[in-house]
Amino acid sequence: MPDRQKLRVDVVSDVMCPWCYIGKVNLDNAMKSVPELDFEVFWRPYQLDPTLPKEGKDRAEYLNAKFGGEEGAKNVYTRIEQAGKALGIDFDFAGIPVSPNTLDAHRVIRWAGGQGSDAQDRAVTRLFELYFLENANIGNDNVLLDVAEHAGLDTDLVGNLLAGDADRAQVSAEIEDARQKGITGVPCFIVDGKFAVMGAQPADTLAQAFRQVAVEKSEQAQYTTDQ
Repeated sequence: MPDRQKLRVDVVSDVMCPWCYIGKVNLDNAMKSVPELDFEVFWRPYQLDPTLPKEGKDRAEYLNAKFGGEEGAKNVYTRIEQAGKALGIDFDFAGIPVSPNTLDAHRVIRWAGGQGSDAQDRAVTRLFELYFLENANIGNDNVLLDVAEHAGLDTDLVGNLLAGDADRAQVSAEIEDARQKGITGVPCFIVDGKFAVMGAQPADTLAQAFRQVAVEKSEQAQYTTDQ
């Protein structure tokens, strides 16, 4: 019986990005639709706005500046709300009080990844839920400690790490590297390090990409064996 193929998926994402939340649900559904493949998923950092202060910025003020007023923001988020509802995500944009700086959230995601893909997935999922459904400030250390606990991390250790600069430079370097590689929007799904799918694509589009890469890998392996 041949070995099952495993695909690596690197997801470049920012946890304050609603399309990234939609993209995660689509990714989960896509992976379920190709049960013949195994996956190894890594969440990579990106910041839509690295200029936000640690404490964040008043959400209404931030959106007015970004979209030129309440009406502009409403037009953008209405479409996102509709896309979310189709996937069972009940976005509560009106209740979000603060637009957060997400650098520390990405640090927690990085540390969760050190415990394995399941822990990292729990951290990412919880951050999306807290921000978009429960209106928490995911730049706040106490909120991040709750995320760490949910992911199964040592909260005392995470608290000490958050109080310092551990991995701050590494996370910032990863974000800059993504920009240097031409990633200007998220989510971005990089399959096996060579095939990039940009945006919150539907699950069937992602599944098609996975199957295509799997076929190419199989053909390449067969070619190598025949040489």
